[in-house]
Amino acid sequence: MFEKEEGIRFKIREGLKALTALLIILWLFKGWLKLEAYNEEIVWAIIGLIILIEILGVGRWIGVTISGVIFSLAKAAFLISLFLFFGKWLGLPKDFPVDAKTAFAYSIVLGIAGLLVARFDFPATRKGITPKVEKKAYEFDGFSYKGVTLSGKGKVYPIKLGRKRVGWAIEGDVIVEAKTPLGTIRRKLIDPVVIWSSINIGSRRTSPNQAFIDTVNSLLGTPITYIKEGSSIDLGIIKVYEGDNFTYVKLPFLEVIDTPHGEEVKIGPFKIRDGRIGDFPRDVLTIQELRNGFRLTIMDDRVTIVTEDFKIEASKDRILYKSGDERLTLGERYVSLSSGDISISVGRGTGKIRIEDTVISASNGKVKIRINGKSYVIESKEAFNLVLRKAKEIVEEQAEDVIEGLGIDRSKLSKRIKELIDELMEQL
Repeated sequence: MFEKEEGIRFKIREGLKALTALLIILWLFKGWLKLEAYNEEIVWAIIGLIILIEILGVGRWIGVTISGVIFSLAKAAFLISLFLFFGKWLGLPKDFPVDAKTAFAYSIVLGIAGLLVARFDFPATRKGITPKVEKKAYEFDGFSYKGVTLSGKGKVYPIKLGRKRVGWAIEGDVIVEAKTPLGTIRRKLIDPVVIWSSINIGSRRTSPNQAFIDTVNSLLGTPITYIKEGSSIDLGIIKVYEGDNFTYVKLPFLEVIDTPHGEEVKIGPFKIRDGRIGDFPRDVLTIQELRNGFRLTIMDDRVTIVTEDFKIEASKDRILYKSGDERLTLGERYVSLSSGDISISVGRGTGKIRIEDTVISASNGKVKIRINGKSYVIESKEAFNLVLRKAKEIVEEQAEDVIEGLGIDRSKLSKRIKELIDELMEQL
């Protein structure tokens, strides 16, 4: 019943759009049509219709919310400000009580209010507006996007949120491969797998599997499907991502970017910026295995992989791995690793290694060692370079295991560090 009413509402909205366009044309030619006496009434009618059209458009994709109503009013105020701004040269009454600046100010205030309210009425898990799989199936024989490949054969089903397609559900096991600076991450995914993107990945039409559709719809109706870390959500048109050095939020009519160098809030056509965010990627695609928590996200040249056990972020110049108290960073100028009582860091001509009660530090061409409560200093360029080289090699070796999904090998790590300590002790 709700879907039928929603359809009628949007049909009325389309009709009002046509009526508004007709009124604007009549107003533009009011002189020729001898309608000057009704100038102010026509302008008020146009303003009222703009507000009504935007209100009727609330919830087209993700359901009706308080913030959605406020954002629609903000958009209406902005459109009214444009109409009044250009209208003053096209015959707007000189004593008209509302001006473009006032309408524009209202749009800013309403936009900010909507942003604040949206924090409390986010509708991603509300009953009745979760994504739904359509009863349509298409053949699937692979997919590739920005260095990430899905290989395999099966069927794909469109997923819609409200009236908009936001993704695809894949029936059939597939293999995902993602290229990184250290090699290719490869993993077999068990269906159902979802691609959150409106990109067309299906080919020829085929017969649907109702049991599969029911299974996916059941999984999509579970909030944990979207929220694996408390701050990561992907519903195609709704995206919330938090990386190591950025936060990205995208909703209809709203976009927020927060980086260490600046912040940007975009509300409809408005942009409020503090600092410099640089060339931030806005094209985001997520591949998600619904049953076990695997999720791969592509943002420009950045690939993020999240599982129940670990998280990997890979870009052109850096790889970051996190799992419990384990953390590994590998970049062009800096590498680091920490796991329990073991830590290694190398960068900018310095290096430091710690294992249990032993600490090795290298800087300014010297190596300092603290072991068993005693301290030693080796003033040797050879020893200094040895520490930096070996420390970096140890981190890179662990990174290769991490990329393959094996995690950090603590026994191998301890062995390699103790070998380095033995080499240094020989130089004392």
